[in-house]
Amino acid sequence: MEFRIADTFSDSLAELTNDEQKAVKTTAFDLQMNPAHPGLQFHKLDRAKDKSFWSVRVSRDIRVIVHKTDASFMLCYVDHHDAAYAWAERRKLERHPKTGAAQLVEVRETVREIEIPRYVEAPVVAEPATASPTLPARPLFVDVSEEDLLGYGIPPEWLADVKAATEDSVLELADHLPAEAAEALLELATGNTPAVPVHAAAEADPFAHPDAQRRFRVMTDKDEFERALDFPWEKWTVFLHPAQRQIVEREFSGPARVAGSAGTGKTIVALHRAVHLARRHPDARVLLTTFSETLASALRVKLRRLIGNEPRLAERLDVLSMEGLALRLQEAHVGPAELATEEAVRELLGEAASGVDGLRFSPQFLWTEWSAVVDAWQLADWDAYRDVRRLGRKTRLAETQRKLLWQVFEQVAAGLEQRGLVTMSGVFGRLTEALAQSSNPPYDFTVIDEAQDIGVAELRFLSALGDGRPDSLFFAGDLGQRIFQQPFSWKALGVDIRGRSSILRINYRTSHQIRMQADKLLGPELADVDGVTEDRRGTVSVFNGPPPVLEVVESPEAEVQLVADRIRAWSAEGLEPHEIAVFVRSDAQVPRAEAALDASGLAYRVVGPRMETVHGQASLSTMHRAKGLEFRAVAVMACDDEVVPLQERIETIADESDLDEVYNTERHLLYVACTRARDRLLVTGVEPGSEFLGDMG
Repeated sequence: MEFRIADTFSDSLAELTNDEQKAVKTTAFDLQMNPAHPGLQFHKLDRAKDKSFWSVRVSRDIRVIVHKTDASFMLCYVDHHDAAYAWAERRKLERHPKTGAAQLVEVRETVREIEIPRYVEAPVVAEPATASPTLPARPLFVDVSEEDLLGYGIPPEWLADVKAATEDSVLELADHLPAEAAEALLELATGNTPAVPVHAAAEADPFAHPDAQRRFRVMTDKDEFERALDFPWEKWTVFLHPAQRQIVEREFSGPARVAGSAGTGKTIVALHRAVHLARRHPDARVLLTTFSETLASALRVKLRRLIGNEPRLAERLDVLSMEGLALRLQEAHVGPAELATEEAVRELLGEAASGVDGLRFSPQFLWTEWSAVVDAWQLADWDAYRDVRRLGRKTRLAETQRKLLWQVFEQVAAGLEQRGLVTMSGVFGRLTEALAQSSNPPYDFTVIDEAQDIGVAELRFLSALGDGRPDSLFFAGDLGQRIFQQPFSWKALGVDIRGRSSILRINYRTSHQIRMQADKLLGPELADVDGVTEDRRGTVSVFNGPPPVLEVVESPEAEVQLVADRIRAWSAEGLEPHEIAVFVRSDAQVPRAEAALDASGLAYRVVGPRMETVHGQASLSTMHRAKGLEFRAVAVMACDDEVVPLQERIETIADESDLDEVYNTERHLLYVACTRARDRLLVTGVEPGSEFLGDMG
């Protein structure tokens, strides 16, 4: 008998209190060890349409809903007694007649008994097709044949509802359909053509279908099952969408990249890709890397949850930040190095500039020109600086100006060498040269997460590390979340992903309402310097939720009270402290957030560079440290005029034409903060408020 777990069980388990979850896990382990355990109390659900549903008693009020046959035993749902029974009475497990996938289908005739929340303030999917507001809304799918709808996985009994769905009802309808059917409808509603699911042969196992595997998983051993229960919200450790699995397992002839907006599972794909490569190549060493130690630490935690029972696999899979990787390889293959601090470089720049006659550039311009051009590209002589394409630097420099600047930069390079210092870009430069002379790279395959914030020197090193080998480089990133790096040409550094770039469009982390509001901060299309375009249109979320709240109030005191009241309301709704976060633009706004959390009465921690959630405590941090995280509820505070975008940053711009780049990255930063929210989002500021709040509506 196969023992399965459904994603609906994972979802429902995450909604229980910690004590309730512990009791459920004990019962679940007993069921896995022996589904006919004599100490377990089974009750057949006579009112259920599917006669294979049973309930199992966990405690006086908690019940697990299981589906059992002679060949299969599956955990389907868990809740308090009445709610658990009601769920089972509204569901049936069946094989879709067209696709052949196993589906948990909501029984159509019971839907009118369900109280469906109507989020009337949420944005609609598309502009109304009719000009007159008095005319009834035109059904969205009236021109789609029933045969095509069945082909997308729509259960037959829901066809009439789908054909009648309008812009006002499609989100509510999607909540009652299997995932592949809901996603297809939302793609159709936004003007896209969904991929048609696999249509399996009649004799095929319905649980082997790709869409069934995303919601039902066979638990083969106790360790795997324990991980699934310990981290019920992180379903990615158990379930993968077919589009994700296809990218994870695909063979690429050269560098490849997966893109997608926040919440579409790029990091999930990166993690599974690294594990897949390690499994497929038993003697290979695999590197999983990202641009910061904070994110690398988060990846290590996720990887342990994914392969915790495969220690030999973990031995061949390193998870390092780019800087940590560089320093490790520098020590092992080149020799020890003393890193130059920013303060030391600025001091050398000032000393060199004071001795160059006719130089009319500010200290800030000198620093950015050095860091973004000369040091990043490791320019070693005048000819290289004269001819470099200064991508991302919009000030045009005549040759005479460049000559003056090169006098400064040449002295800085000499000063660093004299002091025995090397910049991090210099470390990557040395490693790149060492790789060119070696026939044994330290890693066979490299997977890079948050690749949009990888710098020039890092990418040049990665290009040498991959050396054009098939599958050797795999990037995951989102141009809309680029907050640290100026744009530059990947192709110029030997990383050409054209023809090997994929876009994920299913958002698992963020509700329709939050995603649609946050997307207003960005354009419908983003393109890199090489012309590779990320079309953000057509992205759909897999669940519905309340609309975000955007509030601009008259004073900081009023904002503190507003946020405190909302946090208390979230707690009253059952959210645990660790599921709540507050973000601000910079350290200067942290005291306002602390005041709100203090007033809410919630325990919290101000998070440093190693951002980690802690049970029993809410999280407070700057927006930059929010990368890679997710919470059920998020408050983004202090979105004031001159704070978002940050006036201090604008005032340091030495080149007025760089202003667009600053505004873009500030938009990206607010987008990152807002899209950390899964279910509830509050964005606040003090009058007149950030101009970006107006863009969000």
